[in-house]
Amino acid sequence: MPSLATDVVFKLNNGKTIPALGLGTVSATDPRDVKDQVITAVKAGYRHIDTAWYYGTEKYIGEALKELFDEGIVKREELFITTKVWPSFWHSPEKSVDQSLQDLGLDYVDLVLQHWPVALHGDENGQPPAPKDKDGNLIYDDDPATGTKFIETYNKLEDLVEHTTKVKSIGISNYSIPKYRTLLPHIKKHKPVVNQIEYHPQLPQQELVEYFQNQGILIAAYSPVGSDGAPVVKLPLIQKLAEKYGVSTNEIADAYHILQGRIVLPRSSNLQRIKSIIGLPQLTKEELDELYQIGAQNPKRYITDEWGYGIGFKWWTGDTLSKVFD
Repeated sequence: MPSLATDVVFKLNNGKTIPALGLGTVSATDPRDVKDQVITAVKAGYRHIDTAWYYGTEKYIGEALKELFDEGIVKREELFITTKVWPSFWHSPEKSVDQSLQDLGLDYVDLVLQHWPVALHGDENGQPPAPKDKDGNLIYDDDPATGTKFIETYNKLEDLVEHTTKVKSIGISNYSIPKYRTLLPHIKKHKPVVNQIEYHPQLPQQELVEYFQNQGILIAAYSPVGSDGAPVVKLPLIQKLAEKYGVSTNEIADAYHILQGRIVLPRSSNLQRIKSIIGLPQLTKEELDELYQIGAQNPKRYITDEWGYGIGFKWWTGDTLSKVFD
């Protein structure tokens, strides 16, 4: 395994490749800051940018990409760009992709993910992204636990790969095992290449990871340091390993995934940190197992948005809708 995370690529089940290290582009504060984050990352060697219509940052990423292309820092074909279709756009994913392409200033994206396997009640422009009734509850177009409209969304993404040049690969995000089992018999031709989920040493999901690996679907880990405040890097074992290998705690958190064949998507508003977290310490199998045991003994999920209710994930605080758990 190379010593730089930016040098690692994985093969997708459709024969294409994906860089193991990607930059997450959810904005913590001002979405405009993402422009400098992308420029900094690409100049530091990142070749994978992960974004989404829902983040509201794609036009700033587009500005960054234009600068990078114009200056000759990188060519379009050297980058891997991922976007996502939000569930309020479940009925018209092509419109979502078109909007993303317009904002990004691109002719195509390398990967489009179905952001969540639910159907929220959005209009033709995906508005509002989080529709609420008078009691403050999300408005869905079918039952989040038992509905099947999410299958239609996936099939329409398949059509985009099959009949247009806008999308090179498609995948899924926030899919539990039960949700994927529901989708599987209805896949027409194009299997997902990736399932993007929250994953880090505090969130043990070995059964889920093995299930998707057996399906030939790569896992991409978002929130690899937890959430706001980066609680994962404060774990004593991560700090101890960072000291042992002479690297940052963030690099330990990322290596936990890359060394086990998973894509990782760190994000940071700190430009110096973005530049400096590209090392890949060669943790031993025993150390990786020890990190896994942290969550096995005391599981903690940090991202528990209400549109995740009903999907069937363990440790999802507030979810009373799920009927089955993986």
